[in-house]
Amino acid sequence: MSDPYETGMKTRRAVLGDAHVDRAEGSKTAFDAPFQDMITKGAWGTVWSGDALSKRDRSLITLALLAAGSHWDEVAMHIRATANTGATPDEVRETLMHVAVYAGVPNANHALKIAKETYAEMGMEL
Repeated sequence: MSDPYETGMKTRRAVLGDAHVDRAEGSKTAFDAPFQDMITKGAWGTVWSGDALSKRDRSLITLALLAAGSHWDEVAMHIRATANTGATPDEVRETLMHVAVYAGVPNANHALKIAKETYAEMGMEL
């Protein structure tokens, strides 16, 4: 049986990129270390590391949930992660259109704005 922390860290790096994970690990303190450990094992070591869905599918689902919940900083982070998950801008747009229908136009509209800004920061023309 694999170690959920090691599996989680491998998946986290594959999705978010080494630079992001290195920054997060570098800023970790005794205060938030238990939280970082929990999400590395739980979110990244189990949910993101399962076999039933691709990283691309998980990426799109995650973006929809983050947009529906108004988690704007996380939306930008996961837009950047699409460079590693294979989710295309067209797929992200379609996902956010689903958010508009099922979770509200204002949330989808704001998430689209963040996506456009983040893609521009990434040097992508839409």
